[in-house]
Amino acid sequence: MRKYIATLMTLLALFAVASVGAQAKIADGFYFAEEAAFPSSGWKYQVVLQVKGGKIVSATWNGINALGLEDKKTIASSGRNGMVKASKLGKEWHEQAAVVEKYLVDTQDLSFAKYTTPAGNTDAISGVSIHVKEFFDLAKAAVAAGPVAKGSYKKDGWFYAKAAAFDKSGYMTTVLITVVNGRVVSANWNALNKAGGDTKFVRAAKGTYKMGAKQGEWNVQSPRVEAELIRIQDPAKIAVKADGHTDAISGVSILVDEFVTLAAQALKAAK
Repeated sequence: MRKYIATLMTLLALFAVASVGAQAKIADGFYFAEEAAFPSSGWKYQVVLQVKGGKIVSATWNGINALGLEDKKTIASSGRNGMVKASKLGKEWHEQAAVVEKYLVDTQDLSFAKYTTPAGNTDAISGVSIHVKEFFDLAKAAVAAGPVAKGSYKKDGWFYAKAAAFDKSGYMTTVLITVVNGRVVSANWNALNKAGGDTKFVRAAKGTYKMGAKQGEWNVQSPRVEAELIRIQDPAKIAVKADGHTDAISGVSILVDEFVTLAAQALKAAK
């Protein structure tokens, strides 16, 4: 009986090792995931992974926002994020994010769960005080989603454009587009408010923009336009009428001309 049990335990151990190895093997390619909605901070996180030889060789953690601004790494690296003063480590967000990215590449630990707070902080990664749970959750989600198909754009990254001036209603349109493996995977359309305070998207989400359209508020309609760009990949393919509207996207009655113009302007840098 003891011999039988020992043999069984050995077989189970070998099966466990084989299972771990099978899970660790990931198809080569680029992977992407982003959070489903903007949290109260205004930053929606994204993660991009590159896999070669079945291993993660690069990881990029970034964020898009409801603030009408550039991506979080650009904001942080330019000193506009303000984390240096708030952090006990004296490091900006992009510096700490780079440490977390390197940790994943070094350890290949997609199952990371060494959190010390409900928000997702950790003591397991030296030189990091920010909460990291969003990063690891998105890294796992990216792998689960499968590799991003190859697109037509030559450069990957975050591409931002904004209107040259405020319009008559007091808004300056902004567009932030994420490209992974040559493919548009995310589009973020917003507008800065000349009077300051909340952006158009945030005001609409709060119910203070009060457009009152049958198809939904501005924050409801604008994601439909963003989704169409992701589907067709080229802003020039969105048919815009002389009055700035479009009949090509179901459930959209808002003006789309400036979005199309700025999306094309942003994506010039990716060609």
